[in-house]
Amino acid sequence: MSDLNQAFEQAAKDVHALAERPDNDTLLKLYALYKQGAEGDVKGDKPGFFDFVGTAKYEAWGKLKGTSQDAARQQYIALVKKLTA
Repeated sequence: MSDLNQAFEQAAKDVHALAERPDNDTLLKLYALYKQGAEGDVKGDKPGFFDFVGTAKYEAWGKLKGTSQDAARQQYIALVKKLTA
């Protein structure tokens, strides 16, 4: 396993141990970067109109379309480090 993959997995664990819950915008960014890093471009149908949380997550992930998985992983790791510092 590469160093980037290991750091990405560790950051995913570290985010659950944050002392304070990040604001909603930061949570969406974390979600989108994680999904882009783990799965690549957004897949599946957009959630229904009344699924506000699902729609927000889908749209946040969709904004990263075209970002490489490695770049998303690096951004995710950097954001988690910033939050844990």
